[in-house]
Amino acid sequence: MPVCARPSLAALPLLSFLLLLLLPFLSAWSGGAHAAGLPPAVSRTLEAQALPASALSVVILDPATGKVLLSQLPDTQRSPASTIKTVTTFAALDMLGPTFTWHTRALIRGTLQRGVLDGDLILKGGGDPYITLERWWSFAQSLRDKGLRAIHGDIIIDDTAFSLPAEDPGAFDGKPNRSYNVVPDALMVNFQSVEFRLSANADTGEVEVNANPAPFNLSLENHVRFAAGRCTNNSGRVEFKVATDSWDRVEFSGVLSPDCAERTFSRVLLKPTTYAYGTFVQLWRQLGGEFTGGLRVEPTPADARPFSSFDSLSLAEIIRLTNKFSSNLMARHLLLTIGAERFGPPATLEKGVATLTEWGTARGLDLQGADIDNGSGLSRSTHISVLQMAKVLSAASSSRFAPEFMASLPLAGLDGTLRSRMKSTPAGAVRLKTGHIDGVSGVAGYVTSPAGKTYVLVSLVNSPRADYGAAEPVHAALVSWMLETL
Repeated sequence: MPVCARPSLAALPLLSFLLLLLLPFLSAWSGGAHAAGLPPAVSRTLEAQALPASALSVVILDPATGKVLLSQLPDTQRSPASTIKTVTTFAALDMLGPTFTWHTRALIRGTLQRGVLDGDLILKGGGDPYITLERWWSFAQSLRDKGLRAIHGDIIIDDTAFSLPAEDPGAFDGKPNRSYNVVPDALMVNFQSVEFRLSANADTGEVEVNANPAPFNLSLENHVRFAAGRCTNNSGRVEFKVATDSWDRVEFSGVLSPDCAERTFSRVLLKPTTYAYGTFVQLWRQLGGEFTGGLRVEPTPADARPFSSFDSLSLAEIIRLTNKFSSNLMARHLLLTIGAERFGPPATLEKGVATLTEWGTARGLDLQGADIDNGSGLSRSTHISVLQMAKVLSAASSSRFAPEFMASLPLAGLDGTLRSRMKSTPAGAVRLKTGHIDGVSGVAGYVTSPAGKTYVLVSLVNSPRADYGAAEPVHAALVSWMLETL
């Protein structure tokens, strides 16, 4: 077989000569375009879900080298939904440290003798994002443990640690009494929520409605009729109504059969200060304490004396709860807190946003063009690019508090908002914050390959099809490709 000799440059036509010179550059360009393209499996999934490629932005990044291994529209500003919580929580952890705590304080004015306070008890909120009912009980018990047994004056609630404009909690989706819409407050107790349980008692022939907690200042009217026999559409219909603008009276109506399963649901009721007051008085009396006064909402009087201080969970625990269960309220409290710590109280949204921007610049993270808004992702104006978010996650993975941050993200198939998703992935290999609002679905976090190397993944889909679950298979396909390829 004859050997073909390579022709000399002089023997080549001009066009061929130019192509030969450009060949290395064309090859490099072609390889780069291929690397930046979507894997075939992901493209097929997009097609199967009737999603255009233009609806997806994704970045896969190697945090050890900073190299982008795969990208699709990486610089397009997208609505991130709750994946933006990764930015808020890491910024708070990086600035404040994992042991940071909030303080809820009790002060007294007047005379205290033999456990009887002839004067006022002041409850001063410090912005604690996680005062559950159990922790509120512990706070009340701590006052009893210090010898206080009777309050012959008023309860004053001081919520001035936050200074926020009036906000309509129903502005986002018209559902103001849902827990995800609760707005921040310096003394936020139990997410301002009440859980109701309804059941028809065959022995008494009555429908029972139980509230937990049961603030003494919440009026509950039960007009649900008992219906014997099978549970049907007509005998299992219960309606719930918030009957006042102050959310202090609720009404139940309808019909319920004992054959129907117990009904449970939670709603945000009262207002932050009246909720804190109503639940405190309820618990105080259950603990054997006496109270005969009323409620005043005002700054702490100048002559008040410190009596007790109650610490929050640590920030490391708070960000774990925030990210695992995607708490909008807790993320918003974090943004307000970093602003107050940086610029002094009271906390405002403007201070929080300015602090986050300042932190990003100092950290060398380009957040130009991004809008973090309230820090939770429950917003129509929040937007960021997947590359910007990926760089924040890359910085987090090499930070001094990387273990605390990474442990806060949901584990695929195991816990948090990923408990029922990507169950076939290796245990512990996939840690992703999820996000979903109307027209938006996203994941952001880390995927560890079988070889033990960890990569950053940020995937955002902005499309009406996201409301029908079309984006989840795309995110899963990206994770599968990473586990099989990287």
